[in-house]
Amino acid sequence: MKFKGIMLMLVMSMVLVFAAACGNNSEGNGGNGEESSDKVSGDVLMDGSSTVFPIMEAVAEEYASAQPDVKVSVGVSGTGGGFEKFSAGETDMSNASRPIKEEEVKALEEAGIDFTEFEVAKDGLSIVVNKENDWVNQLTIEELQKIWLGEATMWSDINSEWPEEKIVLFSPGTDSGTYDYFNEVVLEEEQMNKEATLSEDDNVLVNGVTGSKNGMAFFGYAYYLENKENLNVVPIVNGEGEAIEPNAETIQDGTYEPLSRPMYTYIKHSSVKDKQAVNDFAKYTFENAGDMAEAVGYVALPEEKYTEALDKLNEIAGK
Repeated sequence: MKFKGIMLMLVMSMVLVFAAACGNNSEGNGGNGEESSDKVSGDVLMDGSSTVFPIMEAVAEEYASAQPDVKVSVGVSGTGGGFEKFSAGETDMSNASRPIKEEEVKALEEAGIDFTEFEVAKDGLSIVVNKENDWVNQLTIEELQKIWLGEATMWSDINSEWPEEKIVLFSPGTDSGTYDYFNEVVLEEEQMNKEATLSEDDNVLVNGVTGSKNGMAFFGYAYYLENKENLNVVPIVNGEGEAIEPNAETIQDGTYEPLSRPMYTYIKHSSVKDKQAVNDFAKYTFENAGDMAEAVGYVALPEEKYTEALDKLNEIAGK
């Protein structure tokens, strides 16, 4: 009897240990209905805006530590180029530095692709000049328009006290959402000066301005911050008549207007539902986008905006 009693106790102990282990495993796999530590595998394909790229690249790098078996590809075809790939069914997510256009929505509808727009951060489109340029202390939107339409080709055309030297322009390419935004807000849909050098790569624009004393370019705030030791940012006169530089505060509160703007990612519903990796990465994005945006030089949204995005994501996934 003694032997049987000992054996019974051992068996019961093993059962309790096994049960505890199962309970812990269940909790770690999302048994509490909230966070999951499950390992995920698969791929996430996204393309689009070079302005949004630094945020998504930072998120993808951090995510790789948590989910090393997921391959996240972040392309930079520009906002328009990204939407073309999105409507062709080549990507799960499309990053954009402007809202989607009607014709792009139509292309997605014709392809039978359901999607949702999510805001991820804020940006201040930054006007920059060469570090040696010590004469441009501010510009109005009207003056910017004259320069970029080619109506003013010399600095002295803007201000007679400025050098009588030709302005050298560097612009994002026509597939860029930054180009579209500038074209709408500053150029009012008129033809940009054909002598401007265009590129989808913002680093080309930075190098263009740093290499030319009379250079001028525009691009996202993060690229200015990354290169601020070699560039001067130009204060822009807002609707109140104040010359405002872009920074975290002026971009967030809207005083740096009209060049403050939201940045987006668009997510395909079927990818969220059918690809665990996409759902998991998207969730990770909205849990970390604020910190990542600030880490790379953009401005985070209020926390409730990210909470709303997570709720919407769960709704799409049917959770």
